[in-house]
Amino acid sequence: MNRTTGSVALVGAGPGDVELLTLKALRLIQQAEVVVYDRLVGKEILDLIPQSAERHDVGKRCGEKSLSQEQINQLLVDLAQQGKQVIRLKGGDPYVFGRGGEEALCLRQQQIPFTVVPGITAAIGCAASCDIPLTHRGVARSVTLITGHLQAGPGKESLPFMGWSQLLGEGHTLVFYMGLEQAAAIRRGLLGHGQLGQTPVALIVAGTTERQRIVTTTLGELEQAAEALKGETPVLIMVGEVVRLREALHQSCASLLAQVA
Repeated sequence: MNRTTGSVALVGAGPGDVELLTLKALRLIQQAEVVVYDRLVGKEILDLIPQSAERHDVGKRCGEKSLSQEQINQLLVDLAQQGKQVIRLKGGDPYVFGRGGEEALCLRQQQIPFTVVPGITAAIGCAASCDIPLTHRGVARSVTLITGHLQAGPGKESLPFMGWSQLLGEGHTLVFYMGLEQAAAIRRGLLGHGQLGQTPVALIVAGTTERQRIVTTTLGELEQAAEALKGETPVLIMVGEVVRLREALHQSCASLLAQVA
């Protein structure tokens, strides 16, 4: 390996709220020489990058030309081989639907030093900001995070998702990332394998940020609710009985506030 080779830090930027950055992520961003960032990294976080830092926007946008994952991998390698200290900034956590593992493998193969800085993933951040516990004694004892793309694998995007039956079960919470456009398939797949139509669902728009909006519905009505949010981004879909706890928690908070007043 060339002695002038730089390094790459795969940094999780969290779910959107700048105050949810880890201290390590904040330090690295503020010291950055080069930053390669995704679309879901908010302006408030990008504003923390030094003016002197070189920036590369590699975010993927629907209907717009963007770099492939292979091109992003190569960009990281090229920048590091120029001797630069690179911050690869990702929304949420690099290893949760952030393709951080693919980038890490590429860097390892090219003998580029790298580190991974975890971030708060959207499911965790949105659950807290929306008062929906992902687990709750007597209600839910497990959680599954699922990509809403529902692809069967590389080169097999046309094949149907075959794992619906594994997602069902009493006391289980499902969280779909990037699932708005696949809401009809999610509804059809879960109902078709025995999930009840009255199962509560929450659609969370821009969770943890000032734009946060929560729409609650049922699995049976999921497709209509998703259609009404068409064009919104990002949207997280939570499915399970824990969604009902949001109303109960709000009622409790309202009662406490009334007592204080």
